[in-house]
Amino acid sequence: MNPLEARLRYKFRNPLLLAEALTHPSLGHETQRHHFDNQRLEFLGDAVLQLVFTEYLFEQFPDNAEGVLTKLRARLVSREGLRELAEALEIGRFMMLGRGEEAAGGRERPGLLSDAFEALLGAIYLDSDYTTARRVLLHTSRAFLAQICASTDDVNPKGELQEILQGLSPVSPKYVIKSHSGPEHDKRFSSDVTWCGTWLGGGDGRSKKEAEVAAARDALVRKAWAGGGAKTAESAGAEQANPGSEQSVNNPPAAANSAD
Repeated sequence: MNPLEARLRYKFRNPLLLAEALTHPSLGHETQRHHFDNQRLEFLGDAVLQLVFTEYLFEQFPDNAEGVLTKLRARLVSREGLRELAEALEIGRFMMLGRGEEAAGGRERPGLLSDAFEALLGAIYLDSDYTTARRVLLHTSRAFLAQICASTDDVNPKGELQEILQGLSPVSPKYVIKSHSGPEHDKRFSSDVTWCGTWLGGGDGRSKKEAEVAAARDALVRKAWAGGGAKTAESAGAEQANPGSEQSVNNPPAAANSAD
């Protein structure tokens, strides 16, 4: 088992597939002879990569909408992301390059490394099966996956909420800063988000934008647009002003106005 196979924790049954995955097209271009290269394996590996990461995200985030999963996958399969995975395996040192590509620093070029990573995955798939290729990919990318999946809060909750609601109606959600408090250097803002007269959620933050994002995130948890006793912003305010009325979990936590 060579050093790259040891990093992958996978031993190739057909070493020619590994050699093909590590052969850059520049080698054949310089020799002017027919020589295999990794472009076809890159094409195959890209499809395997997309499916593995799509399945993984689908399983790990059962409550997230398509838009969020698509954004996470885009980060996983980006050229920069694949370059990081290739560098962790030190794929560059194993590549077979033409002299021109070598002199131009090809072993560290992001595009070359990301393509080689996809080709390597395609080679593993052909040498074994999908289950094995999936295992190898998830093992080699475990740290990267943890980093991406831990940053789901970075995915735009306002954009996700907008996408969901516009699938139901052309009306956009409205964000209202209902209060702010604290000194100038440490203000706290509180925001509500409503849609078609229905209160969807609320949140706080150190800026108006942060408060709106928190309100959108709260709305995505509550899913008040789906019904189930959701009330209009006006009726929610009136209900909270009446001490004898029942509090609904879909109502805003506080009301500024009292009923006449």
